Amino acid sequence: MKVWLIEPYFSGSHKKWATDYQKKSSHSVKIFSLKGRNWKWRMHGGAISLAKQVLLEPDSPDLILATSMLDLTTFMALTRKKLGNIPVVYYFHENQWSYPLSHHDKDISLQRDQHYGFIQLASALSADKVFFNSQYHLENFLFESKKFLKSMRDCKELGSILDLQKKCSPLPLGMDLKPFDSFKKEFQNKKPLILWNHRWEYDKNPKTFFDILKKIDQENIPFDLALLGQCSGEIPIEFKEAKNHFKERVLAYGHQDSLEEYAKWLWRSDIAFNTSHHDFFGMSAVESLYCECYPIFPDRLAYPEHFEGPVSLYKSDQEAYAQLKRALLSYPKIEKVPTNKSRNYDWKIMSRVYDETFESI
Repeated sequence: MKVWLIEPYFSGSHKKWATDYQKKSSHSVKIFSLKGRNWKWRMHGGAISLAKQVLLEPDSPDLILATSMLDLTTFMALTRKKLGNIPVVYYFHENQWSYPLSHHDKDISLQRDQHYGFIQLASALSADKVFFNSQYHLENFLFESKKFLKSMRDCKELGSILDLQKKCSPLPLGMDLKPFDSFKKEFQNKKPLILWNHRWEYDKNPKTFFDILKKIDQENIPFDLALLGQCSGEIPIEFKEAKNHFKERVLAYGHQDSLEEYAKWLWRSDIAFNTSHHDFFGMSAVESLYCECYPIFPDRLAYPEHFEGPVSLYKSDQEAYAQLKRALLSYPKIEKVPTNKSRNYDWKIMSRVYDETFESI
């Protein structure tokens, strides 16, 4: 089976997901892509550039796999003579109804940011099958799409959401997790090590994370910190203040240059404390589970989906504080890591799931 994967934003996790599936799939996966920058223009004009790439190809695929940064309606219109009868899958890494814009984004003041969500809604309606990286993401997109249509003056087309729902399914991200095994090492910390391994952005809610840590610190409960993750611009003030406040207890700070260094800190960490307000899937959360960190996660977003049995996820900041304090005071006898699905997301399993799913379309 020949799969043409269309990715307008070929960078970061999007690029990793595409290239990993290409390597792991039993099918022939050919990637058509644009550089991962200028995301708004990618959503507007990327379809034109990618259609040109596709039309230069001498053959045709058995399936089109497009991601959610593509204006699929424009792409299909421009390639209809070549690809008109080819099944099309639309895969949502994120949706623009709910993706948090930067406080400095001009689209907020201009009230035009909803247009990107509409591009995705129209694209999803035009696809044969639509997949989301989590059930939470699927439900969120349908809810926000319906909310948007209800706000229109006429021709609301609310029935289109019911039609769309019938062809939507969750399909978790495939992740390259097995390489983490090479760096597993038994390590007994002198004090419990708390992990942050997310992007250094406002939507990951660092303020609550550090507010709770400072509250616990006032009670003289010992702990150290591994503050990992990427920062795309200026370091947020919360991280600067934390480095100054906790000083030598910050054992790692910032982006790790290699998988080896990153994996070693995950395996060494005792507790993965998560306060995020936004995550459609939660790759960093899954990585911490895979490396056997004890999770203190919120009962929201996609996090509940990553566990197989009963798990105590906190429902308020007060519960988060209580759970973290209890775990720290029980060190080194922290509760066993709850049964979770992290190992199921490895490409060794997910590549077969993807292949069989796409074969059935």
